[in-house]
Amino acid sequence: MTLQLLNTLRDQNPIVFNIANFVTVQDVANGLNALGASPIMSAEVQEAESMVQIAGAVCINMGTLTTQQVNQMAVVGKLANQYHKPVVLDPVAVGAVPYRKQVALDLLAKFSVDVIRGNAGEITALADIDWQAKGIDAGAGQGDVVEIAKRCAQQFNCCVILSGPTDVITDGKRVAKVANGTPLFQLHVGSGDLLSSIVAAFAAVSPTAIYDAAQVACVVLAGAGELVASQMTAARPATFAIDLIDRLSLVSVQEIQAIAKLNK
Repeated sequence: MTLQLLNTLRDQNPIVFNIANFVTVQDVANGLNALGASPIMSAEVQEAESMVQIAGAVCINMGTLTTQQVNQMAVVGKLANQYHKPVVLDPVAVGAVPYRKQVALDLLAKFSVDVIRGNAGEITALADIDWQAKGIDAGAGQGDVVEIAKRCAQQFNCCVILSGPTDVITDGKRVAKVANGTPLFQLHVGSGDLLSSIVAAFAAVSPTAIYDAAQVACVVLAGAGELVASQMTAARPATFAIDLIDRLSLVSVQEIQAIAKLNK
């Protein structure tokens, strides 16, 4: 992993095409823009090919599904494969809602993804392991999250990020853990969606080293959040969300290197 990818991202300003969750679309757009990427959103399948062509990577978020959007996701995923653009899938709440799990599995059968980013409940659901997910939350269950993440990565031949207090990143063989962060992330609904899109941004500037890009994305967002929290005297979720955007625009490679808690 090289944190210099952060400077590369800012130099290249990659376009990230998001099929977004309407609950968190503003968080994602502002977060990507602050970091140095260029977000673009679309809900129209008629412009899918043009959007994929101009994008450096695609992020597909299943947070607010509609039948029309599911169709768009299938089209966009296939086009991204055709044009060799990295694809990140965020399978929101697939561990809690059977319909969502079936949609995710159908999409994964139709096109290849480079990264699946989800919490423990979502990743275990895709790996077909028992876990008590609760809505968009991770829920609780028994099992080694590293082995669960590896199993999911092997099943779908991609990189998996199982995010939580410690993020687990694996390509099915190699494993890295990022222990940076703050509990305030769990009080802000858009944190996971933002991470998925930031993963896509780093994948756009490192398409041949997705595993490294995923690690950098986790370290940068978690590290930025940790820096914000370290300067707060009380837990203020709304203030945290605003200050996180500011920090993403200002944080340097040197600052992240100084606090990075990455274990391999």
